[in-house]
Amino acid sequence: MKQDLLVSGKTVILVNGIPASGKSTVTRQLSEIFGIPFLTIDGVKEPFMSRFTDIDRAFNRQLGYAAYEVIWSIVGQSPASVVWLVDAWFGFQSREVLQKLMQQAGVENVLEIWNQVSPELAVSRYAQRLQDRKPGHPGEDYLPELASLAERAQPMQIGPTFIVDQQTLPDVQVLSDWVKTHIQ
Repeated sequence: MKQDLLVSGKTVILVNGIPASGKSTVTRQLSEIFGIPFLTIDGVKEPFMSRFTDIDRAFNRQLGYAAYEVIWSIVGQSPASVVWLVDAWFGFQSREVLQKLMQQAGVENVLEIWNQVSPELAVSRYAQRLQDRKPGHPGEDYLPELASLAERAQPMQIGPTFIVDQQTLPDVQVLSDWVKTHIQ
């Protein structure tokens, strides 16, 4: 059943975490529960990736930076009453860049959902998806880097932050209750 969110001012819910941390699942669940739109880095980036061949890591990263800016441009053009779910690994850019882009977009309220994942689980999930990833995403050689990233990655903590422990099945009801409490 769809639940309404009443907001005063442009609001974003950052669904944050490293690659393969469970962001997309959480984002889809919250979108269905609240009937709100979501934007993802890959959702913006992958149509462009399909137009190019031989995408190396540097070009992939440039596409990611551009997708990040597109997301905040879309948020900026939306009415103040819209709540957006934004699914991304926000740590690939600085906190200051995120704050600047949100300010330019007119964002007044920020919640963050941090998807905490162990290095082993992140590597396992990423490895299972390798054959389904669009060409241009990092391949198997990225797995050691991903494991290292999982050990040190942290939430942005710009607004109230909820930590989803991806080692256990996340309780979506607890999460949606938290969102309602902190957004209204």
